[in-house]
Amino acid sequence: MTRILLSAFLAAAIFISCSQNALTGKSQFTLLPESELQAMATQEYTTFLSSNKVVAPTANRDAEMVKRVGQRIVAAVNSYYQEKGLADKLTGYKWEYNLVNDAAVNAWCMPGGKIVVYTGLLPITQNEAALAVVMGHEVCHALLQHGNQRMSQQMGVQAVGQGLALALSQKPAATQSLFMAAFGAGSQVGVMLPFSRKNELEADDWGLKFAAMAGYNPREAIPLWERMEKAGGGSKPPEFLSTHPSEGNRIAQLEKLMPEALKYYKPVGN
Repeated sequence: MTRILLSAFLAAAIFISCSQNALTGKSQFTLLPESELQAMATQEYTTFLSSNKVVAPTANRDAEMVKRVGQRIVAAVNSYYQEKGLADKLTGYKWEYNLVNDAAVNAWCMPGGKIVVYTGLLPITQNEAALAVVMGHEVCHALLQHGNQRMSQQMGVQAVGQGLALALSQKPAATQSLFMAAFGAGSQVGVMLPFSRKNELEADDWGLKFAAMAGYNPREAIPLWERMEKAGGGSKPPEFLSTHPSEGNRIAQLEKLMPEALKYYKPVGN
């Protein structure tokens, strides 16, 4: 009887928690209110910046570039959402763009538009348009609510053994850990990873479009990922053990997406 009741409870929770993403129009499984995630993101972002070396845009050309790219992509996002009658879906977004002095080849965007680019990424991007491709991709993770989906999926996995109420009322430390994991590279093989790879390709699609809308050439995505592949030096794990598609598979997908992205491209002199 307990199993039956738990199964019924979970089925009801999943049904109630299915929402429609404003950008794609597709249904998605999100247990947490986006406003709650945005509040957590603001807190975690502040903590992260206070414990890392932030490069000031007033004294560094690379940091200035990160801010400029961020502003142009956000302007494109705002314009697109306004045109589609979706401006209210950006309520709560308070965009920030920061370059952090760290050798990791990485960038991310938390809910509400909290963006970080690591200095270790810049030797790979090499130019502003390629950086825009990466930042557009990360911005779309936030717009597509991929972090919410990852957290909700993990909570659903926990609920199978614990009950949904317990999964949603974790201790603060556990909640914080789960939040950071949803926006990091660590995931479990089997359930989380295939979903994450799907998220990555979806963010590639919309990221290319928004970079193009911002006036950056989306074609820069191809040589960018060729450089990523070369930088990897064959040391990366097999694709099924990674949260990201292999570079070769990613390049093939980007080539398929390119004609659509180019429809949005209007050069502005970069």
